[in-house]
Amino acid sequence: MTHRSHLLARRAFLQRMGQLSLASTAMPWAINLAAMGEAAAFNASDDYKALVCVFLYGGNDHGNTLVPCDPDRYAEYAKVRGGLATPRAALDATQLAALPDGTQYALAPQLAPLLPLFEAGQLAVQLNVGPLIQPTTLAQFRQRSVPLPPKLFSHNDQQSVWQSSGAEGAVRGWGGRMGDLALSQNGQSLFTCMSVTGNAVFVSGQNAMTYQIGTRGATPVEGAQDKLYGSAAGAEALKRLITETRRHAMEQALNRITTRSMSAYGTLTSALDGVSDDMTAELPDSIDSPHRNGLAAQLRMVARLISAHQALGMKRQVFMVSMGDFDLHDGLLQKHPALLTRVGRALAGFHQAISKLGLGANVTTFTASEFGRTLTSNGDGSDHGWGSHHFVMGGAVKGGRFYGQAPQVALGGPEDTGQGRLLPSTSVDQFAAALARWFGVSDTELPLVAPHIGNFGMQWPEFMHTGANA
Repeated sequence: MTHRSHLLARRAFLQRMGQLSLASTAMPWAINLAAMGEAAAFNASDDYKALVCVFLYGGNDHGNTLVPCDPDRYAEYAKVRGGLATPRAALDATQLAALPDGTQYALAPQLAPLLPLFEAGQLAVQLNVGPLIQPTTLAQFRQRSVPLPPKLFSHNDQQSVWQSSGAEGAVRGWGGRMGDLALSQNGQSLFTCMSVTGNAVFVSGQNAMTYQIGTRGATPVEGAQDKLYGSAAGAEALKRLITETRRHAMEQALNRITTRSMSAYGTLTSALDGVSDDMTAELPDSIDSPHRNGLAAQLRMVARLISAHQALGMKRQVFMVSMGDFDLHDGLLQKHPALLTRVGRALAGFHQAISKLGLGANVTTFTASEFGRTLTSNGDGSDHGWGSHHFVMGGAVKGGRFYGQAPQVALGGPEDTGQGRLLPSTSVDQFAAALARWFGVSDTELPLVAPHIGNFGMQWPEFMHTGANA
């Protein structure tokens, strides 16, 4: 372990002990005692693991993403959705295995590329997941007798709550908090948490900074890492100017950051140069491709970064990609299918690319969105909701199954907070905890990643294999 790694591990130990002491009132005494011995130990074996968040901004319409298709439930679905309902005959080719009680779902026809993954046991469905602070019944929600997530149904706030457990303005996400715990395991700590979609709180930690990269690669410092107005000498002069030691503290801090950025650009560019384009053929990057889409381009870069993990000395990484335009208050029937077509192709292509690398069991990808939407129609679309259904994909996933509770479709059901807005039955903290344990976070450290997990009895969905080879 390098000197820097020792410092990071010591800093992480002190921070974790402080955070765990704050959480002690909600945690059993025995767990806190155990934490004293485990607070400095992140469970990272010699293998590599990457977690990839695919965030669907705007609030994905889950009602037309995963559709009830058994006769009784489809009849209720069609009654509630009205003109927004997917025709029953269109679901025949994408039906999924039925639940034990006979409930059956089908993927949206546009998500057909994901069907083979579900059938092969490498895609799971998490039903009705969303932000909660503690287990909440419909009666408690209506009476406001328990703590509720802040500013429900607000885009900006719920995006932040999903990604960080805090309202808009939060600065650390649960992906970043996992990065904090794993930081000292990586040879290049700067590349622990990476975003291919700009600034995102999900991959921001206390010490794990978000490294932003574009779909074409790292961004150089203009004029200092190439020719300046055609002059190599000019570029060299600029480089000296913006990296040399300065007396003024603020100037020196800026130059240190610039030096680090330039060094990271060189390291990352060199590592990516060694990645074959054949590996990502399933994720077209050419603007002339008939399957070109922004999500696929982002996932192509993630696949290339994962391919370069050994060259970069990485053991654990968290990635963020995203896609927008899901806020479909109108035009849902015209716009939503096209969005899902891009999602289905991008996810399936990414899975194929990762499988080519022989890292299928080392990479787990999941979808997320700030909220689901109303089951009822507003005339031409759906409105802001709460709980939603999401996918978890990868070789370490216990796929071909559903997790959580299937909500009733009927208006006035036990999960209906109004207009078919679903009260979640699984919390984001529980969802995050399941992924964090696979990533290597110990049970005693889960409250550092998912701060409300103690309110749910330290219980989470078991959709991940967490053995030695998981």
